[in-house]
Amino acid sequence: MQLTARDVSRFFNVSESTVTRWINHRGLPARRVNGQPRFNRFELLEWATVNRIKFSVDVFDKLEAEDEPGPSLVDALAAGGIHDNLEGTNKDRSLRALVEVLPLPQEVDRELLTRLFLAREASATTAIGDGIAVPHVRNPIVLHVDRPIVTLCYLEHPVDFGALDGKPVHVLFSLICPTVRGHLRMLSRLSFALHDPMFKGAVLGHAGRDQILREASRVEAGLAASTAPAGK
Repeated sequence: MQLTARDVSRFFNVSESTVTRWINHRGLPARRVNGQPRFNRFELLEWATVNRIKFSVDVFDKLEAEDEPGPSLVDALAAGGIHDNLEGTNKDRSLRALVEVLPLPQEVDRELLTRLFLAREASATTAIGDGIAVPHVRNPIVLHVDRPIVTLCYLEHPVDFGALDGKPVHVLFSLICPTVRGHLRMLSRLSFALHDPMFKGAVLGHAGRDQILREASRVEAGLAASTAPAGK
């Protein structure tokens, strides 16, 4: 389902005129249908993540109209792992090193996945500022995995990713999910968590696996409490 300008205004908790301004001046991706803007969920989340725009995960979940509980960022991080001292002296080599450590099934074509990452970076950076990048392809990465995987990697040497704030990247997050919907929901949760100062501080401070997972758990617990129906 394509989103309307009203949906997007609720998603970001801004006016529809602000949505229009973002389309015209900040590159918010939209298509015209009968003269009205329509938005793709994945492109919307991608744009929000790269531009560090806060949004409502609660509204996103309601728009999905899904009864199943969303995937857990904590479980996905535990499954994807946290890797230190990733080698790479430039963007290309860093992304190749990232793909090599992803816990993927043996049959996955890692060279193809690397080329998809590189093609995405060639069109626009996935750096979101403050030394963090979230490499991904233009369409959600859906592979034959049985659960969402979020992998966190620390580069041995900071690398220029062309970030808007000019800071070199030393932290990479990568998402692999079994469904498009799962990818969207996981990206929304990761983006939400990276707006939390304590989670982001733990990540940037290289706090260690246990503390990063604790902070992710705290963020998700707070999110669950804030979105629970009254009286529960």
